[in-house]
Amino acid sequence: MKNNISRAQFLSVGSLAMAGLWYSQGIWAMGTKFVDKKSDKLLISRFLEANDQSVKSLLNEEKLSSSTRFSSFRNVARNISVMAASFSHKDSDFYRSQRVLEALQLYADILLKGQYEDGTLDSGGNRQSPPDTAFVLEHVCGAMSVLKKDNFKNTNILTKSIEKFILNAGEAMVTGGVHTPNHRWVVCAALAGIYELYPDEKYVNRIEQWLAEGVYTNNDGHYLERSANYSAVINRALITIAKTLQRPALLDSVLKNLITYCYYTEPNGDVVSIDSRRQDQLRPSTITKFYVQYRYMALRTKNPLLVYMTKQIEGFADFDSVILSRSLIEFMIEPELGYELPKSNLILEEYEKMFSSSHLVRIKRGNITMALFGGIDRPLEIVSGKSSNPNFLTYRKGAVILKHMRLSTSFFRMGYFRSEGITKQGTSYKLHEKKEAYYYQPLEKQYHLYNGDYKLSESHDKRFWNKMDFDSRKKSNVKTQVTDITLIEHNGKLNIDIKVDGPPHVEVTLEMCFEKGGTLTGTTTLDTDKHLLKSGFGMYQVGEDQITFGPGLYMHDRVSRLESEQYGYHNGTLQTDGEYVYITGITPFAHSLTLS
Repeated sequence: MKNNISRAQFLSVGSLAMAGLWYSQGIWAMGTKFVDKKSDKLLISRFLEANDQSVKSLLNEEKLSSSTRFSSFRNVARNISVMAASFSHKDSDFYRSQRVLEALQLYADILLKGQYEDGTLDSGGNRQSPPDTAFVLEHVCGAMSVLKKDNFKNTNILTKSIEKFILNAGEAMVTGGVHTPNHRWVVCAALAGIYELYPDEKYVNRIEQWLAEGVYTNNDGHYLERSANYSAVINRALITIAKTLQRPALLDSVLKNLITYCYYTEPNGDVVSIDSRRQDQLRPSTITKFYVQYRYMALRTKNPLLVYMTKQIEGFADFDSVILSRSLIEFMIEPELGYELPKSNLILEEYEKMFSSSHLVRIKRGNITMALFGGIDRPLEIVSGKSSNPNFLTYRKGAVILKHMRLSTSFFRMGYFRSEGITKQGTSYKLHEKKEAYYYQPLEKQYHLYNGDYKLSESHDKRFWNKMDFDSRKKSNVKTQVTDITLIEHNGKLNIDIKVDGPPHVEVTLEMCFEKGGTLTGTTTLDTDKHLLKSGFGMYQVGEDQITFGPGLYMHDRVSRLESEQYGYHNGTLQTDGEYVYITGITPFAHSLTLS
């Protein structure tokens, strides 16, 4: 009998999981063996077969030259790890293959040719980059590990080449700097990988320097960047460091983060990313890249949520391409990964979870999932490292995907609504934003300049810059717009009440973007991929699944240039591929609609 989690059960289950109480404390002793010892032979055979197929494809590609210049070396390093795995695996079709050995030597020569005297590599626009070199080392150290273990005499020249590269790069890891929070732990993982191969306390000392800064996770289980892309990177790095340095406490952060992403994962494996502070906030990631981490932690902890997620990932469409085709080496370095998973019939059918630090709510009711978001970073800036996503809602029902719902007004071209947090009041979730725009008075006499050449400065409402010395001017004619959105969910049906108050006659545009591939009815086509819901209800259908939405409203045609001047000045846009439906009104604006 399957174990489904109901709404009531979730409260206790979720708190236990987040507190890390679903495992025995003794399991964290790094010397402890994994909980189950029976090998999953079928899974291992799948990995071997897929890895061999990858090697075959690589060998059939156009032959490279050692003089080939690369702008990034991560794929080269990944290819080395894939080939080294098959070359060193006794059951592989390419075990100790001369052709693979030659290809590996070529790739090693390419790395050495691209390596600078300080041990670094280039990566795109990052020149002589220690952290990008660390990403390369992750693969290369793994490859070296399995080659050394196989100890085939014909690999002497190859392993000397790889050793040279690793030790040179090690100097960059010991002295080099980083750009972003995740880079610290990637560099530490690279240092740990080098230390496993060539023990030297200087590598450990450098790791200790970085670890002294502390590994941060918020109450929601997120790292500083709040990004699925980089959570996968950090989890992988922390597991490596924990194993090498015998630091089981580092796995607490990994556990918290993996549990969080159980609830961020859509039924098809997409990961909710609207709260990310990095580039994936508008380009959703896939949970599949977390697979090895979920499997490792599921085996160590027996946590039913982690077992559930591991099994789920194995069934996703991209499992073959993202994991099977390139991860055999992980199972060779850590053979315990191939043990059978603990028994668990847990299924996440229903939950409602508020991630208060990130101001994001996740709700699942059978085949319906939704995310409510109000947690951008302020002051608002469109930069990497700050959350600025205007999507306040996503909604899915089976195969039908509402990618986002946004609200924009023409109020001083300040663009999309971005809530100042999300709160729960009874059964309602509340989003709120207050915008202000100003006019400016003449400068007082003491600020006058004889030539009229005043300081280039930013307006107080941060809409623009001018040589007006705004800091010395008094504001006047202050205009305020207040937006409140109330969302109430019941059995998967979502009621949305929107109110916009402030100056009259301001155009309001509610934007819905559906993933392409469905059929839209009940709307009026305005342009290619753009439709108006003037009245009544619309429906978007994919196969047997459908989302009904409405009622509509139509008071104007302003459905473009909905972004702020920060985008418009550069002809930028936040539009993504999809079928767009708009509801339009004028302030004072009050409108209610439902999704079901």
